[in-house]
Amino acid sequence: GLDGVEIVASHGYLPSQFLNPRVNRRDDEYGGELDGRLRFIREAAADIRAKVGDKMVLGLRISADERSHQGLAADEASEALAALDGDGVIDYFSIVAGASTTIAGSIHIVPPMLHETGYTAPYAAAVKAKVGRPVICTGRINDPRIAEKILAGGEADLCGMTRAMICDPEMANKAASGRLEDIRACIGCNQACIGHFLTGYPISCIQHPESGRELTYGTRTAAAHRRKVLVAGGGPAGMKAAAVAAERGHQVTLYEASARLGGQVNLAQLLPDRAEFGGLVPNLEREMELAGVTVVMNTRVDGALIGREAPDAVIAATGARPFRPPIEGAEEAHVVDAWQVLNNEANVGAAVVIADWRCDWVGLGLAEKLTLDGSSVRLCVNGYMPGWTIQQYVRDSWLGKLHKLGVEIIPLVRLFGADGDSVYFQHTASGEAVICENADTLVLSLGHQSVRELDRALADFPGEVHHIGDCAAPRTVEEAV
Repeated sequence: GLDGVEIVASHGYLPSQFLNPRVNRRDDEYGGELDGRLRFIREAAADIRAKVGDKMVLGLRISADERSHQGLAADEASEALAALDGDGVIDYFSIVAGASTTIAGSIHIVPPMLHETGYTAPYAAAVKAKVGRPVICTGRINDPRIAEKILAGGEADLCGMTRAMICDPEMANKAASGRLEDIRACIGCNQACIGHFLTGYPISCIQHPESGRELTYGTRTAAAHRRKVLVAGGGPAGMKAAAVAAERGHQVTLYEASARLGGQVNLAQLLPDRAEFGGLVPNLEREMELAGVTVVMNTRVDGALIGREAPDAVIAATGARPFRPPIEGAEEAHVVDAWQVLNNEANVGAAVVIADWRCDWVGLGLAEKLTLDGSSVRLCVNGYMPGWTIQQYVRDSWLGKLHKLGVEIIPLVRLFGADGDSVYFQHTASGEAVICENADTLVLSLGHQSVRELDRALADFPGEVHHIGDCAAPRTVEEAV
């Protein structure tokens, strides 16, 4: 039971700035050659050690590669840590990547799903090869099996798994008892963890809303009376509602109209580098299985089915469809929506204009996908920039990719009309026209509208009715769950 303290030198903070010869321009004893640049950390470590003695573990967290222009490089970091290791003052080294000093580096502070799981392990291994003290590796390690591979391969002695534990606080216990299939794996979406934190909200998880709300939702109370519950729709909202209701003791049957659970998640995972988002579906399927939910596929809920089943309560989770507003001149133009593109139901032309109202993942992903498919793309957004509404590390990663691909970005415009070869926008600040000429296809990414066809069948239903998810109001999977 040793206590511990850690000197944080990661993400471009003061100790790392002393180490970096391109940042540290001092000409006194704290600059110059490596020994001078190490002096600040050595003195801080020695001072802490003198005050806490040998009863406390003292560690250093450092970015082993700041992944940015003029940032601290991997060879510089490992050389510095080898010297500190020889001092015998610091007990362990905690290795991360990235730095908050630049946009390119900051992406790696909480790396989104476009980065491979465990991609920071080589940085830890490079340090471990030069030091004798334990090395911790952190960054996109979301599963105990990935951590075990890193440890077994000798790349690190410990693995830090922050988001993995936010997503499933019982991860370690499940792993220890061999219940690996029950682990709710983090998908690296960054929406409710760092996404909340950087906007001033308490952190949580889109898959596990109990995180950060333990006093409210942490203890699942048993239902006072067992009731028969019918859930209409097998998207994230319906699946989570079914799992929670069944876990509380209700008799729950979920009906899905299609042959596949997941709703819009099945579309979201088709965006480039977003396949891992689809992991949300098997995670929720497992929750329903463990809770004892009966799932009926290829069955659309209607009045006749509700009459036959006679439930005590109906949870309507029928989702949403793409919003298609009236567009002046659209009958002359080739207009398709995001769902049609992702489902390969649209013959998209060589010159594409995307009208992106939400400024979220969809517009960014469509622009990348269509460019990779060979089209010339103009991404027109009704906001300051594409991805304006989503977590900054995810957005910034994508903006970098779009720049490399040559996507033209037109901000602050709303869709006005279209014809056979042009798309017309209005600048939302100046009110002036913005015309995209020589356009073959207009792709709409304008949000969604609720599907409420079941309401008529529920009008005379004597039991309890709840509308949830996009059926209640189209938003993101976080609100649905």
